[in-house]
Amino acid sequence: MNLIVAVDKNWAIGCNNKLLVSIPADMKFFREITEGKVVVMGRKTLESLPGGQPLKKRANIVITSDRNYRVKDAVVAASVEEALEELGKYNEEDIYIIGGESIYRQMLPYCKTAYVTKIDHAYAADTYFPNLDKMEDWKLTGVSEEQTYFSLEYVFAKYERVVRER
Repeated sequence: MNLIVAVDKNWAIGCNNKLLVSIPADMKFFREITEGKVVVMGRKTLESLPGGQPLKKRANIVITSDRNYRVKDAVVAASVEEALEELGKYNEEDIYIIGGESIYRQMLPYCKTAYVTKIDHAYAADTYFPNLDKMEDWKLTGVSEEQTYFSLEYVFAKYERVVRER
């Protein structure tokens, strides 16, 4: 299982249920990597998408504790356990966790690869992603050349879960 996220220099991911910044190359990367795949998100993330609608050309799974929540063109799971059961129908390499904070935290133990757009700027934020640089079981395995969008600098980083010998 994979996850994909854009973080600022403090590993912040959002404020008031919105992304911190929209970088066209990051949006393109997200689209290219997730199209034709399975995306897993929380209800608030779904509602923050354009029109509050599931992403096109992807299987959408929404995790919410509201058992009566329904959304066209998405599978709704009432818990992480229900979502994992549904995800068992798919190839784990085709699954991408896309947010928000609580879904990332709950699904992180099941992920093997993290695609992280690291933005060299600190934003006012109210939601955060766990700092993978401080986690022993995650290792930075790839990083792009530095990119710029107006005055913002960012890189595309890839982290992989380290398998420890017991």
